[in-house]
Amino acid sequence: MRGRWARRRVVEPDFDVGVVGFGPVGALLANLLGRYGLRVLVLERDAEIHPLPRAVHFDGEVMRVFQAAGLAGAVAEVARATSKGMHFVNAAGETLMVRRSTDGPGPHDWATNWYFHQPELDAALRKGVARLANVDVRLRHEATAVRDAGDHASVTVRDAATGATQALTARYVVGCDGARSLVRDVIGATMQDLGLHQPWLVVDVVADPRSERARQLPDYTVQHCDPRRPMTRVHVKGTRHRWEIMLMPGEDEAQVVKPARVWALLAGAIGPDDARIERAAVYTFHSLVAAPWRRGRLLLAGDSAHQTPPFLGQGMCAGIRDASNLAWKLRMVVAGAADPALLDTYEAERGPHVRDFIELAVRLGAIIQATDPEVAKARDAEFRAGGPERFDFPQPRLGPGVWLEGSPACGVVFPQPRLADGRRLDEVAGSRFALLSLLPFDDRGRSTVDGRRDGLDLAVIDAPGPAVAEWLAGREAVAVIVRPDRYVFATARDTAGIHRALAELATRLRRATR
Repeated sequence: MRGRWARRRVVEPDFDVGVVGFGPVGALLANLLGRYGLRVLVLERDAEIHPLPRAVHFDGEVMRVFQAAGLAGAVAEVARATSKGMHFVNAAGETLMVRRSTDGPGPHDWATNWYFHQPELDAALRKGVARLANVDVRLRHEATAVRDAGDHASVTVRDAATGATQALTARYVVGCDGARSLVRDVIGATMQDLGLHQPWLVVDVVADPRSERARQLPDYTVQHCDPRRPMTRVHVKGTRHRWEIMLMPGEDEAQVVKPARVWALLAGAIGPDDARIERAAVYTFHSLVAAPWRRGRLLLAGDSAHQTPPFLGQGMCAGIRDASNLAWKLRMVVAGAADPALLDTYEAERGPHVRDFIELAVRLGAIIQATDPEVAKARDAEFRAGGPERFDFPQPRLGPGVWLEGSPACGVVFPQPRLADGRRLDEVAGSRFALLSLLPFDDRGRSTVDGRRDGLDLAVIDAPGPAVAEWLAGREAVAVIVRPDRYVFATARDTAGIHRALAELATRLRRATR
């Protein structure tokens, strides 16, 4: 039938999700979505992995996300675990503060700090994507336009080799396309400034393994809180080291990157006889958060959504957490198991969470970047009076979203204990929601809660072991419901509480209440 009574033809999109950008965040998101069985398109304008180092650190929670993508072993081969933490040291060599680490596995059953050479990490993540036949990676293909077309998103793609353009469609498109994001521009997001804009010289060197001076460099990170020249020194991996050096007023960015000037700045630690400079460039450290992260079928992740100063080593980590939060929600929405409004909880949850990390990094930056001698003197005296302060990585609560108020544990990442049979929690739960309960089986050997409830794909673990029992006892609970990204949805004190929480979870997924 033609005319105004004709039914509108529904076109099946070419892909479920389009990912613009193939850096660590885009590659990790593609791995997660691909393992979920979604049809994924990845667009990357460059032909090769960027050869120079950029990010250098991730934490135990991020390693757990790599585990969820089936990549923990591959990543561990190219990264260095350390238990030495980060030391904040003043001009006199006194330790003001230490960001603690753990000896051995931390709460996520991985070391709490890892350092890496980014081209090697990128290669490991891309190799993971190559396992997945349902992920179509197109290198040297640039997204030149994106559009929310109502029932799908469209992407105009330019093939750099031929110059030809093609229009492709996806149910959703995620911009993992960095600080100069095309997708962010199309969404119309604006950047909120959290107050830090400071140029720093970033120097990466490869040490000569024969150099005694290079071998004596500390194998932990040092934040030199010297008002004459604030500086960060990082042992990345093997013979790789990084210095981040604050530019002082009046310094010429074009001059400070020249080798003679770089070696002069590093003279107290290392020289041209000990190492070669791999890269020296000036970067302005920013603290920015975009809003909004979603408009219809277009979303943002990673640097396109936020930029974090490096003083806590959480820039890339924030983007990996974005991917972990977004992947399971996209999976459920594409499968029809959740209302599309579930995707609105992505920014609602992640925005406040990443802001907490950025604000802490800015506060640490203020400690490091104090260049007024009197301010630095007062700072040192304050720390000296209380002795070195030791602090752990924060574990902030998500913003409002898919979790229940009522317990301080809710909305916070759950640890990864070893269960009673010795396996890690995530190895048993997989990509499902998980219920860990101390309640016994009934007299017919069945769990008190069915593994499928209200359409939920639920891993029920009735004998979770002593580590979980201790965690629950500390929160006056007998059970906990954990999301696929391992953040706590709810705790419960009895069987009735478990059933109420599961019913509320199903309701929230259907209506995606914020």
